[in-house]
Amino acid sequence: MKLSLYDIVKAKYLVDENATKNWLFIIFLIVLCLFMIGNIHLYEGKNFMIEDMNHELKELRTEFIQTRSDLMEMKMESSISVKMEEIGIYPSEVPPQKIKVIKEVNDNFWTRLWQ
Repeated sequence: MKLSLYDIVKAKYLVDENATKNWLFIIFLIVLCLFMIGNIHLYEGKNFMIEDMNHELKELRTEFIQTRSDLMEMKMESSISVKMEEIGIYPSEVPPQKIKVIKEVNDNFWTRLWQ
């Protein structure tokens, strides 16, 4: 079956005796296009979700770093001493002394054997 340009423009291929094949092919193309549109929609939705999660991750990482730096500042000896002075507790001016405990050594045969 040879179609001329005029027959294609008037869509005679949709109403002639072999039209069922043409209609099935057109329906197949429509279903295929709908399937592709649905896949593209799902793909873009996932991309937007990933982008939102990356943005939230950056915000949480920034909050974590800020909280960690605040904690390090609060743990410093100078900031602790300032807060204790507000309560009325002052740091000691006498340095700590080291206490040495001398242990008696039983130097018998069994203790030397186990060492």
